[in-house]
Amino acid sequence: MLSAKLAPPLLLIASNVFMTFAWYGHLKYTNKPLWIVILVSWGIALFEYCLAVPANRIGHTVYGAAELKTMQEVITLAVFAVFSVFYLKEALTLNHVVGFAFIALGAFFVFKGPL
Repeated sequence: MLSAKLAPPLLLIASNVFMTFAWYGHLKYTNKPLWIVILVSWGIALFEYCLAVPANRIGHTVYGAAELKTMQEVITLAVFAVFSVFYLKEALTLNHVVGFAFIALGAFFVFKGPL
């Protein structure tokens, strides 16, 4: 079994893969009716919730809520960057990298503890 420190980030990575597909995967299928896209996205999001909720429940035993949210946001950006480049075939620009780096810097301060 995974430790309470390791399980949350791994579960959050997996949940974010599902959520990224739920939110952005349909962009390659613009010919599909919106109501179908919404229903498919809800179905995919169910799997995301089945991973994210336990990640936060387990994680809250060793991480604060702000740390869990910060972890989730950083993971979301990392998963999205990979998804955007490889699935949507969109370029990751220097502006994106700099913006993500500032967010990562903010995450550092959340995990750093009291200043």
